[in-house]
This record gives sequence, C-alpha cells and structure tokens, in this order.
Amino acid sequence: MSHLAQPDTTIVAPPRARYPRSLKGKVALVVGGAGAIGAATSRMLAAAGATIAVTHLDSERDTQAAKALIAELGDGHAAFIADVADTPSLIALRDAIQARYGRLDILVNAAGYTKPVPHADLDALTDELIDRMLQVNWRGQFATIRTFAPMLKASGDGLVVSISSIAAFTAVGSSIAYCAAKAGIDVMTKALARVLAPEVRVLAVSPGVVDTEFVPGRGADFNDKVSASTPLKRIGAADDIAAAITACATMLGYSTGHIVQVDGGRAL
Repeated sequence: MSHLAQPDTTIVAPPRARYPRSLKGKVALVVGGAGAIGAATSRMLAAAGATIAVTHLDSERDTQAAKALIAELGDGHAAFIADVADTPSLIALRDAIQARYGRLDILVNAAGYTKPVPHADLDALTDELIDRMLQVNWRGQFATIRTFAPMLKASGDGLVVSISSIAAFTAVGSSIAYCAAKAGIDVMTKALARVLAPEVRVLAVSPGVVDTEFVPGRGADFNDKVSASTPLKRIGAADDIAAAITACATMLGYSTGHIVQVDGGRAL
C-alpha cells in the first residue's frame, strides 16, 4: 500500500541579526541635515556605511552648511532643498531620491523650529505661533513619513527615527506649544510603529538640553545651571543624540514604537 508524502511542517526561524548591523548599501535621508544634530547624525551614519542625503531650507546659511557637510562626507552623498511645512517640496524630494538612489532605508526627522515663550505669558503664545510650531514640529514630521513610507516599506528593512524631547512629558520646554508638538511626536511614533510594521521600524530619540543654537537666547549661564541640576553633570552634545540615532539603526533591530531618552538623567 502506498503512502502519500506528508508536508514538511517544520518552522524555520529567521537568522538572528548580527550586531552592530552594517549600514553598507543603505540610503539614509536626514531631514534637517544642515542643523547641528542632523549634521552629526549624517557623519555617524556615513561612518557606519550608509549613503547620506540631507535636506536644507532654501536660505544662504542652510545651503552653505549643507554644502560644507556634503563636501566633508565625500562622493555619493548629496543635499536637497526641502521644507517639511511644504508637502509638495517633500513629494519633489521623494522623486529626486528615487531617481538618484532608487531606494530609501532610513529616514531621520531632524528638522525643527522653536521660539521661547514663557509658559505663564499666555497672550504671547499667539495663534500664529502655535500654528507654526505645530506645522513644523509635528505636521511636518508626519508629512515626511507619509511621503516616504512607500519607499521605506519597499526596503523591507526600513527605519524612521524622529527627534522628540523630554519636554513631551516633563512639560518644561521653550514654550507650551513646543512641548505639545513633541508629545505629538511620541504618540505618532507609537501609532505608526503599529501600522508600518513589519517592514518599517519607527522610533524616536528624546533629548534633554543639548548644546546647540536651536533655542535662541540660551547662553553659557543657562547651560551651566542645567548641567549642575543634571545627574551626569553636563548637558548633551549633538554627538550624543547622533549616537542614539545611529544605535537605532545598528543596534536596536528588535525595537519599534519606543522613545529613547538621551538626557543625562535630567528627567529623573
């Protein structure tokens, strides 16, 4: 009597990732790459093997900063003009990235804007300023992810890292609107991690005070005061944040939907 062959039902587990993961052959887009954190991130991702595309605003200062960064990184890397508050410019950017590289593996949302407004001065936080704060710091991040989601999903191993802030949960920041926008990034990170999985991981990096010119008017006295009240006794550097973003790409391969704090313990 003949016997029919039984189907092989053995489940073969996928190979474990080897860490640190190589970024060789990967294309990373750093939105806001002309800024301090964006530039530091571009350098680290390039050192890990990625090809870097950065965006910058159409201003002389940002254009020169982006050109200098690309000259430092060398051949194969490129800079593009785009504004996260202008979705048509993001769509044009996507077409340019597709035409030049044919793929996108990593998206870093490093563009941002703020203007200090004392929290108690409710009248100073005008409708126009609130709208601008949310337009750049929340809507712009979402619009960028929405625009590039198809390319990231096509990668099969896509990654989004957005810059948040501990202001999202401490409610201590340059303005109430800024805190609210960063809280929105944390919520967006968790929601998009669910809907873009498994092809795309979505993470956020949440700094404390960082030694950049991002917040106008903050000087050495402010930095010294914050350093004294921070457990690690210093404020963050752009490289600290860039290292966390790079770790998301090279070390945190089984993480998605999480907010990575890089604050020297300030939020404790």
